[in-house]
Amino acid sequence: MSTRKIRNSWWIDFRFNRVRHRKKSPDNSKAGAEAYEAVMRQKLARGESLVNPDKKKKEQKQQFKEFAWKWFETYVKTNNKCSEANRKKYTLRTHLVPFFGKTLISEITTLQIEQYKAKKINEGLVNKTINNHLTVLSPCLRAAQEWLDLEKMPKIKMLKIPPLKIDFLSPEECEPLLAHSKGVWREIILMALKTGLRHGELKALNWADINWNNKTLTVRHSWCEYRKALDSPKSNRERHIPLTNELYEMLAQRKQAEGSVFLDERKQRFNSKRLNQEISKACKKAGLREITCHTLRHTFASHLAMAGAPLKVIQELMGHANIQTTMRYAHLSSSSLRETIKLLEPKRAILNFGQQVVNIGQHPFSIAVDDRASNSG
Repeated sequence: MSTRKIRNSWWIDFRFNRVRHRKKSPDNSKAGAEAYEAVMRQKLARGESLVNPDKKKKEQKQQFKEFAWKWFETYVKTNNKCSEANRKKYTLRTHLVPFFGKTLISEITTLQIEQYKAKKINEGLVNKTINNHLTVLSPCLRAAQEWLDLEKMPKIKMLKIPPLKIDFLSPEECEPLLAHSKGVWREIILMALKTGLRHGELKALNWADINWNNKTLTVRHSWCEYRKALDSPKSNRERHIPLTNELYEMLAQRKQAEGSVFLDERKQRFNSKRLNQEISKACKKAGLREITCHTLRHTFASHLAMAGAPLKVIQELMGHANIQTTMRYAHLSSSSLRETIKLLEPKRAILNFGQQVVNIGQHPFSIAVDDRASNSG
């Protein structure tokens, strides 16, 4: 049975003939939801519609703003992390609802979406930001298609964006940055440079996350600025990162049994804005360009790629959900590129009597000639 509990309510969620049916059970219990699903499946098997035709037409005539907020409350807040839900809420309130709000959800067209893109370009928004808006609009319209039995959904074409430029510090730049940092801020910077932790993960790091025997740390949580509470990491998966000797010694000097690893002067979790301010001050003293905490994360991954680390390993250490994100660092892996280009070099083989045969793959008769020479010897 495809039943599940969502925010204290039991739902049925199954597919029949490639159509998804997702409904709230009238009997708010697991047994009631299972019985409700059985009835719905029987109706579908008999060819009956699950939606009253008049009710269906009425729902299809609701405006985008009405459906969008219903989708947000029902789906987004249930299935997305707090930070992601707040980002979508902002996009809906500030951009999508003001433009599409009064349009019937069933009458949004591809032309309107193209007009939205053109309007945002004229307002000065970059293609990447507009694409972020479309990644909110697209699942909203897909939900409308499934929930309201709409015949089709307008096509959404993403804008082309230039390759992302990654800013990172060279090894020579890291030294003066650390030299002009002090106290807990230097420790945080060093940790970010040597582990690639996100600022939320640095803020949530607990002494219990340090494995002193294996010299590793485990990323179990991230700090959610919206709820002011611990949340799961961005990838929703724990990951284990080995500690360098320098990091291990730094942490061992003030080892504790519990509590946050990094606290500010007031013994509170550090403020992310304050961290970037401290990084900015250290950059000015060191004569470096201004960077943020996220630049330190890019630096960690970039240094690994330049050292020849496999991209799959970098993905695991960074906590990327897919390898495509990690591929941003592929061009830095010069050793991997060089080894790949070597595959184009002429192949060489060593014969029994010690003489080399060049370009065996390109000269099919060379093997036979050399074999005869070998046999006659």
